Order: sequence, then C-alpha cells, then structure tokens
Amino acid sequence: EARFSHLAEVGAGRGVVAVDGIVMDVGVSSMQLDQAERGFSFRLGGPLDMRMSQSGPTAADVIGRASETELANIIYIFGEERHSRRVAHAIVAARKEAPITTTQGLAEIVAKVVRSKPNEIHPATRTFQALRIFVNEELDELHRALAAAERVLKPGGRLVVVSFHSLEDRIVKNFLADRGK
Repeated sequence: EARFSHLAEVGAGRGVVAVDGIVMDVGVSSMQLDQAERGFSFRLGGPLDMRMSQSGPTAADVIGRASETELANIIYIFGEERHSRRVAHAIVAARKEAPITTTQGLAEIVAKVVRSKPNEIHPATRTFQALRIFVNEELDELHRALAAAERVLKPGGRLVVVSFHSLEDRIVKNFLADRGK
C-alpha cells in the first residue's frame, strides 16, 4: 500500500525501473466507503475521519478548527458545492453547540441547508467529497502521481487514469495536453 506518487520507489523495491503501462484508479474505493469506521460515507454511521493513510488531521479536525471562510472555500473549491457558504455557516453554528464527530452528524447538518429532489445525489455528497479531497491532499497527490508515472514509463508506454470528478479529470487532461505539445 503506497501513494501513486511513490511509483518509482515501489517499483525499484521490486526490481522494476521502467514499465510499459500504468493504470491509476484515483479517488476513494467502494471498500473504503463500505467500512463505516473509515468515516468516508454518510450512508453508514462512523467517525468523521476520511483519511486514506490513517495519519494527519481527520475531517472532524478540519470541521472543528477551520474558520467559516476556510470551510466555505474548501467546500466550494473541492466539492464544487454552490451552497458552500450556507453549509459552512451551518457547520460553524452547529459546532458551537457540540463537536461534529460523526459522518451522520455532518450529513444531517448539510441536509438542513442543501435541498435535493428525489433521484438526485444526497445533499452531503459534495461536502463529503470536498473534505475527503482536502484531508488527503488528493489533487496535489494526483499532480505528483502523474509526474511519477512519466518518470517510470518506457518510451511509447501507456498511462490510463480513471477519474471520477471534474477536478481530477481537468488535472489529467491538462497534464496530457502539456505533454502533447
């Protein structure tokens, strides 16, 4: 288990210096979502954690310490949530009453200010995505991973990146477009 950005080191440790192809499936996995104790999912009750590596600040730490402006920016930039200011305001108001430490607690707070229609995504989806990306520095890691892939790919090698949202997709497309010039 290692970060994609450590491709060269992991390969060298196994006697592999260059490869013909790399497939990166970025983002959270269904296995992580299905483990309530990991704190990635609002569907399952669990601690508000969201860390991939189990080190560093948790999502609860971010929720508990960030200013309203910082929270709004995190939720808007990484979750592309258009109601980010309302969500941040609700989080700050709620944490004055009691710490927000569970996935369901945060999901309930968000659902009070972000309405959804039947058959739409859960109101907390974008907020959870934003916190997960922020806590794990996923976009910075993706940049480093692409650079690492470039270093270990043989000439003519193939890189496949499976991304799940526009932020990741944009990074990958820009990286590849820059290499095509």
